[in-house]
Amino acid sequence: MASNTWIVAGLGNPGPGYARNRHNVGQMVLNELGTRLGGSFKSHKANAQVLEGRLGIGGPRLILAKPMTYMNLSGGPVAGLARFFDVDPEHIIAIHDEIDIPFNTVKLKIGGGEGGHNGLRDISKALSTKEYYRVRVGVGRPPGRMETADFVLRDFGTTERKELPFLLADAADAAELLVREGLQAAQQKHHGA
Repeated sequence: MASNTWIVAGLGNPGPGYARNRHNVGQMVLNELGTRLGGSFKSHKANAQVLEGRLGIGGPRLILAKPMTYMNLSGGPVAGLARFFDVDPEHIIAIHDEIDIPFNTVKLKIGGGEGGHNGLRDISKALSTKEYYRVRVGVGRPPGRMETADFVLRDFGTTERKELPFLLADAADAAELLVREGLQAAQQKHHGA
């Protein structure tokens, strides 16, 4: 296993039509991390866009990955990259939208249920374990009787878009802190906010 290498997978759907949807917030966070690393995403044979870099000088190696499949098929690219880069599940972070926490909130965990999130379910199946990290980016609950699928496949609202850069930065900070200092330190910082 490449002990100082982490795969950070930003979940979403491919193509410009989905780029600003709530469901694509994981890929938006990866864009923020990619800017920080100063690189550009390139196509990888595992059916993902990948950017490799280091977290600081001599720091952990990060493989930022945007699966180029639809959300429900995220597992194949993540598992393929894990094999290619020889990374165990405990060094994989999935960044994804979470309707069960309020907008503008970031929570972290390892393992547990997928909360009805089909992208996570597919990753758990492909890795044969639920024991990987998740950075859960709150997008809020659908209003009224709106279907969850309709809600997450809509763009953020006008007010939300004003706050979105801060949310993306917070989620990127959370992923970096998780890699540098571990889950407990990242939870203490982000769950107390």
